[in-house]
Amino acid sequence: MKKLFLFCLILHVGMFTSFAADPVKMWGQLQVKGNQLCSEQGAPVVLRGVSYGWHNLWPRFYNKNTVKWLKNDWKCTVLRAAMGTVIEDNYIENPDFALQCINTVVKAAIKNNVYVIIDWHTYYPQKEEAKAFFSMMAQKYGKYPHVIYEIYNEPMEDTWESVKEYATEIITEIRKYDPDNIILVGSPHWDQDLHLVAADPLQGFDNIMYTFHFYAATHGQELRDRVEAAWNAGIPIFVSECAGMEASGDGPLNVPEWQKWIDLMERLQISWVNWSISDKNETCSMILPRADKNGGWDESLIKPYGRLVREYVRKYNAYVYPDKK
Repeated sequence: MKKLFLFCLILHVGMFTSFAADPVKMWGQLQVKGNQLCSEQGAPVVLRGVSYGWHNLWPRFYNKNTVKWLKNDWKCTVLRAAMGTVIEDNYIENPDFALQCINTVVKAAIKNNVYVIIDWHTYYPQKEEAKAFFSMMAQKYGKYPHVIYEIYNEPMEDTWESVKEYATEIITEIRKYDPDNIILVGSPHWDQDLHLVAADPLQGFDNIMYTFHFYAATHGQELRDRVEAAWNAGIPIFVSECAGMEASGDGPLNVPEWQKWIDLMERLQISWVNWSISDKNETCSMILPRADKNGGWDESLIKPYGRLVREYVRKYNAYVYPDKK
């Protein structure tokens, strides 16, 4: 009997260890319960990872090797594929190339068992194009629990009423083909007006979360208070884009303010994704231009902000990816 017990214990530990390196195997089909992202079993889940930069500006990083590297070395549990629908060579102008980039990352995320956000990366509504795109994505990937849909990156000048109308149509289209994967909804003023969401949230949909974006050197305690107030009002929040510098994406890092944001997100168990895997000459681009497009980056190829992102993601995801040494 003791030998049987020991065998079962070893088997259980071995299974947990193998699952622990595969977030989707560990948590399965995500769901929203109250204001909390939860696993298939109903336990709270916090996803932490990075966002690729605009596909139409930094397509070289949109390959299966970076997905594997960001999982295995950076210890990401979620990646965000930012499909640009504005600026030059965007999805509207060149859909075949955009789909090639996005499909490559999504398929690699599925293979590597990490969650992946399909992000409609724009600043103004393109409703009919978005509806057709997300219909296509839901039909293609709706059966996979790995996929999360972000239907509108950052509304700028929209009212909350117009965003709700847009979201209702896109969500309805997605739900024709995918009944349960998480859908992320933005809010006015670059995803920061959560007080408007809290006063009048969407009705009639399950597994919906609301995105919030911050750049720590610009956005401080007033917005942290807004996030917490919305969370206390029962609003499920997902920080799908954040960083430690100014809102321009440039300028100096403010690490103390950044840490305050991280402390808040960890206390409230809010998922967070850092911007971005790109190589522009700006603070928020994490990778140097001479770095290989396929990953394999040592610290000499990662810019200072990127080194901190890697350090934070590895630290807070350590329980998912235990040190095997």
